[in-house]
Amino acid sequence: MDWIALFLTLRLALMVCLLLLAIGLPVSYWLAFSRWRAKFLVEAVVTLPLVLPPTVLGFYILVAMGPRSPLGRVWISIFGQPLPFTFSGLVAASVLYSLPFMVQPVASAFSAVDPRLLAASSTLGVTRWGTFRRVILPLSASGILTGLVLTFAHTLGEFGVVLMVGGNIPGVTRTLSVSIYDRVQALDYNSAAATSLFLLVLSFVILAFVYGLNRNARAIWPGAR
Repeated sequence: MDWIALFLTLRLALMVCLLLLAIGLPVSYWLAFSRWRAKFLVEAVVTLPLVLPPTVLGFYILVAMGPRSPLGRVWISIFGQPLPFTFSGLVAASVLYSLPFMVQPVASAFSAVDPRLLAASSTLGVTRWGTFRRVILPLSASGILTGLVLTFAHTLGEFGVVLMVGGNIPGVTRTLSVSIYDRVQALDYNSAAATSLFLLVLSFVILAFVYGLNRNARAIWPGAR
């Protein structure tokens, strides 16, 4: 087991979860309640990482972060170093790659809230922020937790985007999935098998937790999804 890669991967997954929680909540709210007719275009963009090959997405992210791109020039002017092949670049790429895993379950949970409760809250003079905080968030807790767990699990297993944007720098961008690839290339199947088994068991536990959580939520609140 590559413990350095494990800790780096866990750190990456936690940071991506926190960033996507801040980004995903407003995006999901807008997708759930916006009446804009062309909203489907935004939904398509958010879902795009699910259908694009990871190498294709990784290539475009790498180009967008490059030193000749506007983003790359701004980043270098502020931090004095390029964004690709750094941990920060890895975080940015993982946020984009895992965006639909956070937004889709949260937006579905927001949409499942009974409109009558929202209307009642508005009738009582509660602000939109108050309604969101006191009504929508509590009733969508299961969906938010599902998004966080799926984002965490998805980030643990990233390979294509991670390799394209972060490379394979020990202690900086080498994640567990890249470490497994290295061990297989070196014909060290025992280490590769141990790391793969760890990820397999962890992924199963995470998915079982999510499905069990959703089942209990439906039993307690029949209208929940």
